[in-house]
Amino acid sequence: MKLVCPPFKGENKGHYSAGVISKGMLYVSGQLSIDPDTRQVCQGDIKAHTRLALDNVDRVLKEAGVRRDQVVFCRVYTPSVEYWRPINEVYAEFFGSHKPGRVVVSTTDLHFGCLVEIEAIAEVDES
Repeated sequence: MKLVCPPFKGENKGHYSAGVISKGMLYVSGQLSIDPDTRQVCQGDIKAHTRLALDNVDRVLKEAGVRRDQVVFCRVYTPSVEYWRPINEVYAEFFGSHKPGRVVVSTTDLHFGCLVEIEAIAEVDES
């Protein structure tokens, strides 16, 4: 097992790693719509929240040397099903023609007042 720790500048007090590689798979912990360098929650609309959460996922992927097209599954959490359409639009822009498996879960309020949290599972090149 290998821990993946991008050089985020802000202090995260949670007891977890941003990513873990195990048996050829990368598990990306839930990435909120919060700037991991400043710890500031996104102040924009739901699309801005989605972009920031996906950018945070991307930073973990890059630190692990994994491409977006190696993502096999994502879980997206949001406090309202009404956000599904704009989340889906930004998600589609992020992944392009690649379509990993996905679930969108309508939850109660997310931590810090974020509107999106995304976790991912990806294959790792074993070379």
